[in-house]
Amino acid sequence: MEFLSSHSPRVGLEDIVHAQMHLKDVILRTPLQYNRVLSERYGCNVLLKREDLQIVRSFKIRGAYHLMRSLPPERLAAGVVCASAGNHAQGVAYSCHALGIPGKIYMPSTTPRQKVNQVSFFGGDSVEVILTGDTFDDAYAEAIKESERSGTAFIHPFDDLKIIAGNGTVGQELMEASDTVPDFVFVAVGGGGLAAGVASYVKAISPETKVIGVEPEGAQSLRESLDAGEVVTLEHIDKFVDGAAVKRIGKLTFAICRELLDDTVPVPEGKICTTMLDLYNENAIVAEPAGALPIAALEMFRDQIAGKTVVCVISGGNNDIDRMQEIKERSLIYEGYKHYFMLNFPQRAGALREFLDDVLGPTDDITRFEYTKKHNKDNGPSLVGIELKHREDYGPLISRMQMKGYSFIELNKDPVLFNLLI
Repeated sequence: MEFLSSHSPRVGLEDIVHAQMHLKDVILRTPLQYNRVLSERYGCNVLLKREDLQIVRSFKIRGAYHLMRSLPPERLAAGVVCASAGNHAQGVAYSCHALGIPGKIYMPSTTPRQKVNQVSFFGGDSVEVILTGDTFDDAYAEAIKESERSGTAFIHPFDDLKIIAGNGTVGQELMEASDTVPDFVFVAVGGGGLAAGVASYVKAISPETKVIGVEPEGAQSLRESLDAGEVVTLEHIDKFVDGAAVKRIGKLTFAICRELLDDTVPVPEGKICTTMLDLYNENAIVAEPAGALPIAALEMFRDQIAGKTVVCVISGGNNDIDRMQEIKERSLIYEGYKHYFMLNFPQRAGALREFLDDVLGPTDDITRFEYTKKHNKDNGPSLVGIELKHREDYGPLISRMQMKGYSFIELNKDPVLFNLLI
């Protein structure tokens, strides 16, 4: 391995090329596709690296397989263990089946059945899925115990130089497939394994290419660590972007990202949801939240990327269909089309009709209405959800409620109440 300094390990080109040799007969060389819709929207040349089309629908197989193939034969034969609630588990499971070795995969008991079934499908008889605890941290702790007890290799989801080198093959492929040297490469950051790997290759080949790390606004483990000058653990995170919502970035990945990334940018979860819906409606691309992160960041760089060649890595497409209603809801709220209120509402006949006639605009729609407490008093708190056809109708709606004397709280602006009630 090359080193940036005595404390900053770097994955070199030869490490990534070696990883590609391990992977060439196992993974798909995913396409780098020109996207007309995004290119016209941002006035630049947007190319999408489609890791959502990978054999396990995410990039995670690259690092997992390369690390496992790099183990000494006798240790590999003894099997591996990992912890994951999603894509990493599928990558390890597929690799176990391909290599014909046993694997124990620890997943939280709260993991959706669909994800558990996918892991079992890719791993077949080679893997044992063990559901334990309520969180990833619980599963991680049990996996580490098993690795120490049995002596089997633990396959870390991101903080390993072999994992980073395997992920670096994404950077190698996108650079080789692009007709021109990209001016920008946008890549999601969670634990940092993908960003560290892609940046390691891209910066070695084209130092002038700007590599931008994109984080969910509610889980900025890299940004917080950069500001502190060391790896820090976040106390609370928004878990919505499950493929990138981590409390603590890896030590190795942080060292590499700190040296090689040109910038980091946070993207609100609602903006990510809008991007996911746009990708599906405009391009028939099913991206998971972490996969949509880089594309969601383009709006923040509109001026810088104008006229440039831009690559966005869609890191995965394992999106649970059961989440679509939540995704739509988050998008509508972020875009200013949907608003929730707690109103002190008269509990009498005709009160709702008056609200509809006197407060709602001609194109406004009530999507939710319920008394939160039923009693015999004249007034009581009611939960009201209103969807607007035009976001600029919000001001007049508020004015009419105030003019009619309604006492209300805007739940969209109160995260605690919103999470409790919505």
